[in-house]
Amino acid sequence: MRRAVVLAVLLGAVSVGYASDNGREQNYAVEIQQQLTMGQALWLQAAGQTFLGLYTETEKTDNSNVVIILHDMGEHPDAKPLIHRLRTTLPLHNWASLALQMPIRESGANRDDYYPLFDEARERIDAAVDYLLKNGAKHISIVGYGMGALMAAYRLSEKPNDVMALVSISLPVPQTTASQAQSLDLIKKVQMPFLDVYAEFDLPAVIDSARQRRMAGKDNPVYRQIRMDGEDHGYQQDYELLVKRVYSWLTATVSED
Repeated sequence: MRRAVVLAVLLGAVSVGYASDNGREQNYAVEIQQQLTMGQALWLQAAGQTFLGLYTETEKTDNSNVVIILHDMGEHPDAKPLIHRLRTTLPLHNWASLALQMPIRESGANRDDYYPLFDEARERIDAAVDYLLKNGAKHISIVGYGMGALMAAYRLSEKPNDVMALVSISLPVPQTTASQAQSLDLIKKVQMPFLDVYAEFDLPAVIDSARQRRMAGKDNPVYRQIRMDGEDHGYQQDYELLVKRVYSWLTATVSED
């Protein structure tokens, strides 16, 4: 009996180790809702877990154009400055936004710890797409930052359903054998409008792979790469320009039929 209990505990520990840190997510959710001044909090479900989304409507349209926003590793759907600026500025330019809490690990976890979360991330994106379609969305795009960009590419490489475009910001090409994080293979599979944005002084896994990403996307006629000069991974020199590049490209690229 005792051995069975110990085995159950160990199996539980393994299961928890490959799932999002729910306690950390809940702490983020409490802080965000206490300070939320634009948009509304909503709760979605995927993989048996409830997670937070921040939905912000446009003022002048019917919200049929929507961007799903995915944050970087260990962050949350209102992370400042970039994610917050994206989710609050895009609606001013006729793109409603739904920023998602993506799966996260405990504080201090490294990138390799995140790759087992990618299937959970895919299910959260699926849940967001389903929610938006049921609420009138017609043109859905995804904007992912860092790890969020890699999670988005993973989902779209396997299941492009109901998403029309991808904007990756600082998409890394990590040195890993994890099948979920083979960025160059994912890029080749994502055959849709694809904007690949990176900073001049970005992380090594982003800068050093810029040419490789371009080559991976060469067979996609609607793949485009932009380098933001003078910026580092945080894009704090002129994040307004980055956001403008995103909504300008989306508006010019995604059909508004």
